[in-house]
Amino acid sequence: MGPARGPDVGAVITVLYDEDCGFCRWSADRLRAWDAQHRLTFAAIQGPRGAELLVAVPEAQRLGSMHAVVPDGRVWSGGQAIRVILAELPGGSVPASIAAAFPGATEATYRLVARHREGLGRMLGQRACSVDPTKSGSLTK
Repeated sequence: MGPARGPDVGAVITVLYDEDCGFCRWSADRLRAWDAQHRLTFAAIQGPRGAELLVAVPEAQRLGSMHAVVPDGRVWSGGQAIRVILAELPGGSVPASIAAAFPGATEATYRLVARHREGLGRMLGQRACSVDPTKSGSLTK
């Protein structure tokens, strides 16, 4: 897998999200706004950059969660991705440390949100998710 550096020169982490999911797009927009130091770059899982960076992730599992790819090519998914992303954001070191200290709780919380992302997207006024997160295999472990 190639390095995660995208077109943003200062970016350290590439955040991959489901562009067909309203809640996922909303979340990516919030992360972009929080990222005052431009440490993150964003790409759709479904796009060419997503395919390139997620080559090691089975295709059937790619849309089940958000992913963070670091420059050495390591891929973090779900709750682990949240920890990696938070660590790069201003004021995110404390929540990242909490997520690292409680990985099981972080993953469980991530999965709870992921299971309800369609409804959350609707509540936020976003177009509904095209992926059914309740189907077997749509959520990565």
